[in-house]
Amino acid sequence: MKKGVTITILIFIAIVFFGALYYLYAKNQESPIVFETDKAEIKTIVKNTIATGNIVPDEEVLIKPNISGIIEAVYIKAGDNIKAGDLIAKIKVVANVSNLSNSQNQVQTAKINLDNQEKIFQRQKTLFDKGVISANDFDAAQLAINQAKQNYAASKQGFDIVKTGTSSGLGNYANTLIRSTVNGMVLDVPVKVGNQVIESNTFNEGTTIASVADVGRMIFVGKIDESEVGKIKEKLPIEITVGAIENKKFDAVLQYIAPKGKTENGAIQFEIKASMPNKDNTFIRAGLSANASIILEKAEKVLALKEALVQFDPKTQKPFVEVETGVKKFERRNVVLGVSDGIYVEIKSGVKALDKIKVWNQGLKKEEPKP
Repeated sequence: MKKGVTITILIFIAIVFFGALYYLYAKNQESPIVFETDKAEIKTIVKNTIATGNIVPDEEVLIKPNISGIIEAVYIKAGDNIKAGDLIAKIKVVANVSNLSNSQNQVQTAKINLDNQEKIFQRQKTLFDKGVISANDFDAAQLAINQAKQNYAASKQGFDIVKTGTSSGLGNYANTLIRSTVNGMVLDVPVKVGNQVIESNTFNEGTTIASVADVGRMIFVGKIDESEVGKIKEKLPIEITVGAIENKKFDAVLQYIAPKGKTENGAIQFEIKASMPNKDNTFIRAGLSANASIILEKAEKVLALKEALVQFDPKTQKPFVEVETGVKKFERRNVVLGVSDGIYVEIKSGVKALDKIKVWNQGLKKEEPKP
């Protein structure tokens, strides 16, 4: 009985011994773990925020008529360059029956008054020639007939204006001829021959005949989310990218941030405007969609490291990296960070350009067995 127990114990010890030997052998055969490394680079890092919008003219002038009527002729088309005073369109006046009747009555009244003053003047002249009345009385009669003639001429001119929109003697002041008030390019002509137009007055903004703008003075108008508006301020530099113009960026300066936001699709949006002083000679059509990269911070040609290589101390939250000092040996070094764009971060101190930085969070790689 004792002999069997002894044999069992010896067998168990042998199994444990050989098992341990096999474990150590198998572990010794595993490939050693090797950490990947990376180096710092010289880069220009830009921290920015994006706003979407359109390119529009800084000032767009809407040309409106000062008399109602029907478009008789249009002398321009979209894309034409015009100057102030150039003829845009001609309007044919459709007379208002009530105004026409009143003007006609005024002409008849003025004619009756003129005929009466002529009779009085002839009598006064005869009496003056005979020496019956004084020169003062004759001068008063002359003044009265001259005023009657003036009133008659004015009433006839008013009748012509009501009937046709113009009158002889007005020349370039004729209301039926619509002229440009500014220099620039014609962006749009929303009317055609035969369209009825309404005059611009206190109670009505009137019908737009043409819109004219200086396309050399374009601005960016866009909107930015409320989560980003607190990061920006006026005078910040902007890079404008126009979707229709490939491989080109335009420099701009942020000029305006709306003090009040508007709700759009459940989010608060703030309007921004940016001037584009250095547009060079590139022709940008009004209304083109564009993206504005508002530059918050910029560091040019600095030592930069991928943010994925930076670790943070669990207690102090201070950044550090692990620098390779030998084969499979790494040393912890604290670093001072600068501008970050989300991918790369500026390294102000702690790391040199030739240092190999441990890639701690991109997985581990096993060393390839040597042939």
